[in-house]
Amino acid sequence: MTPPDYFTRDRRWHPPAFTPDYKTSVSRSPRLPLLSLENTASEITGPTFAPSDIAPGDNDLLTNFAHDGGSPIGERILLHGRVLDENARPVPNTLVEIWQANASGRYRHKKDGYLGALDPNFGGCGRVLTDDQGAYAFRTVKPGAYPWRNGINDWRPAHIHVSVFGRAFAQRLITQLYFEGDPLIARCPIVSTIPDPAAVQQLIARLDMNETLPFDMIAYRFDIVLRGRRSTLFENRPEGN
Repeated sequence: MTPPDYFTRDRRWHPPAFTPDYKTSVSRSPRLPLLSLENTASEITGPTFAPSDIAPGDNDLLTNFAHDGGSPIGERILLHGRVLDENARPVPNTLVEIWQANASGRYRHKKDGYLGALDPNFGGCGRVLTDDQGAYAFRTVKPGAYPWRNGINDWRPAHIHVSVFGRAFAQRLITQLYFEGDPLIARCPIVSTIPDPAAVQQLIARLDMNETLPFDMIAYRFDIVLRGRRSTLFENRPEGN
């Protein structure tokens, strides 16, 4: 099978792999020149997903872990947007997954020892398939900021991790989104590795008052572009997308 034509990655748009102010990059960045590998058939033809792969309500983090009619604590939000390819065409029927901290800034993970309280009604994970227009939506709570052991007083801005498979595994994107107006974005050592301010703006979900539901939840819009010069940045693949 002939691999699909992908736009060449513009490395000036993405952060360098080695950025000492982000300490994790010191041990994880490559020390040798990168190799360009041909895609395998499995990488350009799959995986494919069907509605039966997910359960109804998997994209509702307000209820998918709640117990006995309970509800998570925190600011209720609607996170929505579209998944687009490098030519701005919608990517339908692709799996979008998210994971996040709760409103106090704590993950439901045994290694998370932050002082923020666990929420018994919030699991922090969700997934959904895009529709015919590439649209997706999640109901959740806005995550809290939390400290991390990078510097003496470093805090991660509120953020949500996102995974998208695209049309095939070769397009898989893992990134994280931030929220419009958060003053911690400019202070985050991870965000600061991105050299172009316009690229940082691409990772910020915008307040969307048109979709905000009165007396219920505030909406944020985050469109995701796979590959190409407009592609959303990777958080885990400095070698390319």
